[in-house]
Amino acid sequence: MEPDRDLRPFLLFLLIALIVVCAGLFTPLRDRISFHLDDLKSRLFYMKNDPSASLFVPGQSNGPTADPLAIEATISLFITEPAPTATDVPPTPTEIVEVLTAEPTATEIPTNTPEPTATPEPLPERYAISGVKYETQHGIWNYCAPTNLSMAMTYWGWRGQRTDIGPKVKPFNKDKNVMFYELEEYVSDFSDLRSVVRPGGDAELLKRLIIHDYPVLIEKGSFMQEVSGRYSWMGHYNVVTGYDDEAQEWTVQDSYYNADYKVSYETLEEEWQSFNHQFMVVYPGDREGDVYSILGPYTNSSWAVNHALRMADAQIEAAETPEEYFYAYFNRGSSQVELSDFFGAAQSYDMAYTYYPDIEQNRRPYRIVWYQTGPYYAYYYCGRYYDVIQLAETTLASTSEPYLEESHYWRAMAYNALGEIEKAHDDLETCIQLHPGFTACESLLYELGY
Repeated sequence: MEPDRDLRPFLLFLLIALIVVCAGLFTPLRDRISFHLDDLKSRLFYMKNDPSASLFVPGQSNGPTADPLAIEATISLFITEPAPTATDVPPTPTEIVEVLTAEPTATEIPTNTPEPTATPEPLPERYAISGVKYETQHGIWNYCAPTNLSMAMTYWGWRGQRTDIGPKVKPFNKDKNVMFYELEEYVSDFSDLRSVVRPGGDAELLKRLIIHDYPVLIEKGSFMQEVSGRYSWMGHYNVVTGYDDEAQEWTVQDSYYNADYKVSYETLEEEWQSFNHQFMVVYPGDREGDVYSILGPYTNSSWAVNHALRMADAQIEAAETPEEYFYAYFNRGSSQVELSDFFGAAQSYDMAYTYYPDIEQNRRPYRIVWYQTGPYYAYYYCGRYYDVIQLAETTLASTSEPYLEESHYWRAMAYNALGEIEKAHDDLETCIQLHPGFTACESLLYELGY
């Protein structure tokens, strides 16, 4: 008798689980089977759940309003200039748009910003860096970040591989994301190399780094195949190593697809924009002067953030679709968080999420807060604790395995601010389990007396 079709996935799940147990003494085989078991678990989850259908609606909670004086005192710890004063009457959508699209003032840009002093050298029509050792991310769950950093580092003679980086940047192997700051810390703590990360990059800067033989690590939002078989938006790292103006193509080392993978100029620009055009350059210490010469004003991190803010303003001005508006306002919020303008950032994120429901459901970037946690900062430091909790719950519910330590941390922060200490403690314990040594979680646990 043929088993019920609805039971087949579950029978297969049980079969693989049995094989995993039997293979316990044979680690390589066990690891490979475990990878496929996790894959199947995710398939079963996405068969019954569609995270893209869930919506985060900011400002809809019925909780008490945070004390404005407490908010101001908290924010003063993070910024050197007075924060904007919150009004009793929320601004209208028209007023928000006028504020968000206003031209930045000259005072936003530091006066000591380095500027190019000479005409840039002409760019060749095409160029490709040779000598990058390609590595694949496959075989270990969510190993995109360690793999791409490994490629960037081995180019400069580092004698390691992805499995050396992984346990340090994601102590819990199923951590869904590794952020740029975690990659920077690895380079600083575990190698003789150096690195620089900036937002607001562009095609010309990529080319200038490439023609001087500096591979560039970028993070972008790509539509890739899920374990369920459908295509959806995911964060993904690439190492950019070449370009061809005639073909209008970049050459990237794509750990998911293959070496020397070709991506059109148009596609990479669209994908890179969803991560505020952030980039990372790894280099030997004795070449720092050369790197800074190529980066020019980007050596000044404040200039780079303000530049990214102006880029977001231009993106808002040029946007035509809900999807374009969403990413443009999200980028603006991310830059404002970097500038500690939390009230402005909260308004930008609010605007982004007003466009989110109008994005075609199969194109909604429901994973975006897995990778970019700016909204947590903005809403928390504006005292909008229920928005922090709602956003964290929406984000954690978007995966069968909610292994997102940042979301647990920020929900704990919000619970703590609301006096719900036990809930905060539970989230912090989960955070530490997912990322042992996460300093922020450990510090808050200590403050709470645990």
